[in-house]
Amino acid sequence: MTTLLTPPIPAPHAPPGVPGARFPAVRHLGPQWYASVMGTAIVAGAGAALPVRVPGLDTFCAVVWLLSAVLLLVLLTARGAHWVHHREQARADLLNPGIAPFYGCLSMALLAVGGASMTAGAPLVGRRAALVTDAVLYSAGALTGLVVAVVVPYLMIVRHRPAPGTATPVWLLPLVAPMVAAALGPLLVAELPAGQGRGALLLACYGMFGLSLLATALVLPLVFARLVHTGPLPLALTPTLFLVLGPLGQSVTAVNALADVAPGAVGPPYASAFGAAAVLYGVPVTGFALLWLALATALVVRAAVDGMPFSMTWWGFTFPVGTCVTGASGLARHTGLDAFTWVAVALYALLLAAWAVTGARTVRGLLAGTLPAPPAPVAAAG
Repeated sequence: MTTLLTPPIPAPHAPPGVPGARFPAVRHLGPQWYASVMGTAIVAGAGAALPVRVPGLDTFCAVVWLLSAVLLLVLLTARGAHWVHHREQARADLLNPGIAPFYGCLSMALLAVGGASMTAGAPLVGRRAALVTDAVLYSAGALTGLVVAVVVPYLMIVRHRPAPGTATPVWLLPLVAPMVAAALGPLLVAELPAGQGRGALLLACYGMFGLSLLATALVLPLVFARLVHTGPLPLALTPTLFLVLGPLGQSVTAVNALADVAPGAVGPPYASAFGAAAVLYGVPVTGFALLWLALATALVVRAAVDGMPFSMTWWGFTFPVGTCVTGASGLARHTGLDAFTWVAVALYALLLAAWAVTGARTVRGLLAGTLPAPPAPVAAAG
């Protein structure tokens, strides 16, 4: 079990003069906190992508994007202090099989804020500043995501060695980061001059799409097998079921975004193939995503009735749902069907509710001093 699953308790303070005495508040600030940045940025990005416009929506999305950028800056600073002053805890987190996968959240936070700067933040800061912001954050996020997609599975094989039947949706986090890069890369493809660079970035995004999709196809059966053979997840872990929506919704978003920019980056035969893939892949995967959403919601309701406590896993209700919003918005754009527009709007309403509730509960925990909470022992990882 991870930091997110530990009941909130005040973090202990080291006596003055011993290692870790400085900045005790960030000692247990693990990588999972980047989920709050992801969940906030996707509210802005998904709102900007909606196929319908509502008065005030653009202003709302710009303000939320700015909030996500501030949160990212604060967390990068705090996590830097964590690594400098609590290095032993940072290393322990990497060796904790319940925490290490959350390093994928760093990549996705960088990518989400960068992408939303182009779609939601440009009216606030100007197109040039938004482009520079996206280019910097996208480069850092994509590189980080590729590194984490290799390093975390390596650690799982060599050091973590989780027991059979212990797979959770958290295992998907380091694997979905390249899919986020694939979905947001087309924003920069459109800004590159015609030629080798534009085509290379487009196909690199498609390569990251395949990398993440096939890796997800390996892990998802393990997660479902655990649910079938051992029953529902522990109460505090139940919200992570929504993480499965991440690679599903983000992959649909990716194929639609790639189809949008393909005509200016590759030749006509391949551009047409990208356009066909947007619908032929996107529609059935959206259907499966809606099926999983219904199943996950039923299990969450069951857990809530049984007394599911608040924990940082609740941020799993935000970003994955947001990816389904952008995926449905892309299908509405390419099919012209109002049905996908209504799906996108309904999911965005769900996203807003989840973000508001989870954000308020997180702020309350921070003010009360119960967050961030220390992790459970590594031995309890199963």
